[in-house]
Amino acid sequence: MFGGSTVQCLRLSVRLQSTVQLNCTAVAGFHTTSRVFGEAPSEWGKFDAKLVKVDRKNKVTTITMNDPKKLNGWTGPMMVTLRHLFNEHSKDADTKVIVLTGADPYYCAGVNLAATMAPMHPKKLRESIRVNNQALFDAFLEFPKPILIAANGPAIGASVTSASTCDAILASEKATFNVPFAALGIPPEGCSSIHFERMMGKDVAARLLNEGWKPNGKEAAEIGMAIEVVAHEKLMPRAQEIAESWVKSGKKKSIPGGGTVEEYKKVNAKESEDLADAFLSYKFLDAQYNFLMSKGKKSNARVFWWVKTLRPIWGRML
Repeated sequence: MFGGSTVQCLRLSVRLQSTVQLNCTAVAGFHTTSRVFGEAPSEWGKFDAKLVKVDRKNKVTTITMNDPKKLNGWTGPMMVTLRHLFNEHSKDADTKVIVLTGADPYYCAGVNLAATMAPMHPKKLRESIRVNNQALFDAFLEFPKPILIAANGPAIGASVTSASTCDAILASEKATFNVPFAALGIPPEGCSSIHFERMMGKDVAARLLNEGWKPNGKEAAEIGMAIEVVAHEKLMPRAQEIAESWVKSGKKKSIPGGGTVEEYKKVNAKESEDLADAFLSYKFLDAQYNFLMSKGKKSNARVFWWVKTLRPIWGRML
């Protein structure tokens, strides 16, 4: 048996990651066995209509993530709400295309660990990360109708990779796209391990995934991540115009780069396994320690130092 102090250190590490609100792409701290499209575990929270705005016009449904104080981050309730709306509109005959955007200034700051993580046994935490990361991206992959992303501002982590698997991204001049996997010490997710190269080429994928390059809207259009960049005030009118053209042409759901839903679901499952392992790895914990030290948060950094140092002990519980 392991001492309570060791387990407490791991719990402290989870609380610490919540405290610093790292917008990683790992969805941790809740668990479920549900894999039905549109369903979400009760641990995520409840549907909250206040977190989104929904507008309908000419067979186009626009969903605006509306939690600007939290940078439209994907808290448990936000993810429940989005999945609920995806499920609802997958069956709605009056919705032919979805436009997904955010309330300014951010499109989405990624998964909000402060609102999703909770202390638990290391083995259960690993399974939570695996199952729920997979469920998050499967929700986008399984949606049966075209989705146009109207990126109105910065997008981080999971909000970038999920957007890239949608039919197209329309970028505001204020948009940026950041996938900080290398800096966090975790592997690519959201199918980006293969999708980025297919979509944008090997060199661009390496810059994004390995070098931490953060393209702006103009650069995203140049590399093929976005279909075009527009002035900020013209973003939503242009998104509506494109979406209505899709309705008129009878456009079917597609993944840029030629991937299929079934193929990408398998990729997502594998990436989720790798992510779960990485999230509890020495490399990730050491990255958090160094990050906090660089920000002068020495007391918080010390917790990570203890957790990474004791990793060989509590790691046996995985």
